[in-house]
Amino acid sequence: MWLAPRAKITVGRGSQCGLRIEHQSVSRQHASLKGGHPAYVEDLNSANGVFVRGLRIPPLTPVALFPGDVIAIGSALVVVQQPSAMTPARSAADLHPERPQSAGDDAASPMQAVHRLIELVADSELSVILLGETGVGKTTAAEVLHGKSRRAKRPFLRLHCPSFTETLLESELFGHEKGAFTGATQTKPGLIESADGGTVFLDEIGELPPTTQAKLLSVVESREVLRLGSLRSRRIDVRFITATNCDLDAYVAEGKFRQDLFFRLNGLSIVIPPLRERVTEIAQLAGQFLEQAATRAGRPPPLLSDATLRMLGKHAWPGNVRELKNVMERVVVLCHERILLPEHFASLGAPRGGAVTQQSQRSPPATMRDELDAVERQRIESALERCNGNQTQVAKLLGISRRSLIRRIEAYGIPRPHKGTYSGQ
Repeated sequence: MWLAPRAKITVGRGSQCGLRIEHQSVSRQHASLKGGHPAYVEDLNSANGVFVRGLRIPPLTPVALFPGDVIAIGSALVVVQQPSAMTPARSAADLHPERPQSAGDDAASPMQAVHRLIELVADSELSVILLGETGVGKTTAAEVLHGKSRRAKRPFLRLHCPSFTETLLESELFGHEKGAFTGATQTKPGLIESADGGTVFLDEIGELPPTTQAKLLSVVESREVLRLGSLRSRRIDVRFITATNCDLDAYVAEGKFRQDLFFRLNGLSIVIPPLRERVTEIAQLAGQFLEQAATRAGRPPPLLSDATLRMLGKHAWPGNVRELKNVMERVVVLCHERILLPEHFASLGAPRGGAVTQQSQRSPPATMRDELDAVERQRIESALERCNGNQTQVAKLLGISRRSLIRRIEAYGIPRPHKGTYSGQ
């Protein structure tokens, strides 16, 4: 809901509250919200308190709110959102006035709100949908959610939905009885059963076939699994986390995704911002990936020059964190210099046996983009040859959705393959 400047609203279970939350954890008059720039929240002497940015605020004391802040009112979560043009400048001291500001604080990072949300919901039983472009780190976020939950010592099952055919996905998810279909020579428990007590992470949930969506809805609602060919369902205890780079709202409107399943899975949506909006993180992530790659190679990690860091910061990173990781791993393999300069990245995409053309230092982002495009195209063509043109297998091998693969094939002008087109020679 939109709260106009200076407007005030009471939050609670009471019938007179402007924002009613029907839950026993919420007091009849729990808190009040006041609009403005910034907005404010006040705890009205509630029984269970009001938490802002993970800290309980003192009662009857207005506390400033900023976009991205998470307010816990009982078991309900409220996320503050405002147009950026209306957002005042703030510092780490504004966020935590009781904590001294340090040079390492980065209150402006778009990932701050994501981290706060993960911390707040990790130990709950809420189903979470992770949204964001391919390669932003949705799988990592799912692993963190599991690792910080009470289910951390139980299984974490990741299923990449586009990797399975519709029939295989149903059998793998829910299991089957002996003789349920041709080739079912023995009873097999489903993967969801195997994750009992833990977390099921359904990656690229938007690619789930309609018939499987209906059966998954039944499982999410009842927490029971019915194997193929069985007449008796089995109780399960799992938490569902899903991820997609698709616009699920649009999919629901177009009838491609069940609205009831979306509502069941969408206990909370967390949007992981693309790397181009997290420029302050690039240096740290690049250093981390360099260190990991160098450790595997058995040598000291190289360092990034200031010019290289500036170049990396200006790049658009269409492949996000995954692309950055691939670039760092590749430069460790192909370059043994102690200090990595911009030219070390520009030369990676040079044709085999050809001379490296010196690019203008005034446009390093374009140089790097050309290099990355050439490498990506080569990887797709190699994967197509390796998988004999099977686009589903290629997408699985590259770690992207089939739809994303098709978009890249069309963008690079690669002839649209059909299974059996490639000889594998």
